Amino acid sequence: MGYFYMDEYYIILVVPALLISLLAQFLVKSTFNKYSRIGSSKNMTGAEVARHLLRANGIIDVQVMQVAGNLTDHYDPKNKVLRLSDATYSSTSVAAIGVAAHETGHAIQHDVKYGPLVLRSSLVPVANIGSSAGPYIAVLGLFLGMPVIINIGLLMFAAAILFYLITLPVEFNASSRAIAALDSSGFLVGKELKSAKKVLNAAAMTYVASALVAVASFIRLLLIAGQRKNRD
Repeated sequence: MGYFYMDEYYIILVVPALLISLLAQFLVKSTFNKYSRIGSSKNMTGAEVARHLLRANGIIDVQVMQVAGNLTDHYDPKNKVLRLSDATYSSTSVAAIGVAAHETGHAIQHDVKYGPLVLRSSLVPVANIGSSAGPYIAVLGLFLGMPVIINIGLLMFAAAILFYLITLPVEFNASSRAIAALDSSGFLVGKELKSAKKVLNAAAMTYVASALVAVASFIRLLLIAGQRKNRD
């Protein structure tokens, strides 16, 4: 994410954010691995827990399927499929159950039309273009000395930033729903529930870190654009 060259803003703003992102990725993997070795007392798999929680919330049109990989768990709202990774689907660990419940939380959000999720979904096309093209268009405008192109790039990038920021309440809410559901259902108890919280909190930090990197990159471009304007 160097956007063609490195400057003092990149070192001051972006590099620390990237380091935090790497740390967050390491922590989520190490935390998941740690608690994936601890089985739950109910001896239910992630898939079984997900299916039960879906039924408990009156959701009967969402399939629970296995997907290859590790930590590739996600909910597909378009096809109404909750995909659980190899490390989650058949595992009875507290980590697997926590992740399965979190993804079920997204399915519940979709079913009840949770506001931030609806807004985030509407921003996906714009955010995809904004994150991939916006920064480069802004840098192109800087090289060409054309403020209009710079502003277009920054506006596109801003849409992606908004997507990253809206993702945060969506993820935190899904985790809150997951912990509450696991607690009320009794699928995890005592230390098991605390362990699941640690896994989900670590996962949430990866989204915070991603948003931080995006915001740092955006501020950097704004500062560079401001410098160029002052020189002109």
